[in-house]
Amino acid sequence: MPGLLAKKLGMTNIYSEDGQIIPVTVLEAGPCKVYSVKTNDKDGYFSLQLGFGEKKEKKVNKPQAIVYKKLGLVPPLVLKEFKNFSPDQFKVGDEVKVDLFQVGDKVKVSGKSKGKGFQGVVKRHGFGGVGGTTHGQSDRVRAPGSIGASSYPSRVFKGQRMAGRKGYENVTVRNLKVVKVIADKNIIMVKGAVPGSINSIVAINK
Repeated sequence: MPGLLAKKLGMTNIYSEDGQIIPVTVLEAGPCKVYSVKTNDKDGYFSLQLGFGEKKEKKVNKPQAIVYKKLGLVPPLVLKEFKNFSPDQFKVGDEVKVDLFQVGDKVKVSGKSKGKGFQGVVKRHGFGGVGGTTHGQSDRVRAPGSIGASSYPSRVFKGQRMAGRKGYENVTVRNLKVVKVIADKNIIMVKGAVPGSINSIVAINK
């Protein structure tokens, strides 16, 4: 799907024409430069490889730096492919801007969810805990309890819900409505929440 890379700036509220409060996420969408154009003849499908932001030179390895120097473009912070653009509309070095979207469009936004670190079963999976809170049993309240039977099969089943890392996973939220577009500031506002923390990079697909 055609789309853009964007930076999540945060959430706020705006008022609709009839006075209703709408919770929105503010995204700085592009401008994204075209770093590669894949065609049906050469690659078997058509897509644009878009880059967003700038990466520090010391963080770019030598082969990548040579490629970007030949293209005459600065190393991007993030690269991602987007399909369903018009085949003859863009070439390497062109910019794709936020005016790709219009108020009322439905979009899907993909990004990494917030990382919560190592968490126990109560927070990670919603366990109720075991044991009581009195008579010396308070140390077992948030424990997972038994994780497997001893007689049969005498092992822990694969996929058993246990403590571990929570969050920082790929998440996609679909059917978000574009509420406002500020083209001169590369700002797009979508109704509702999108995955990721402030200043994280997300992909908006039309």
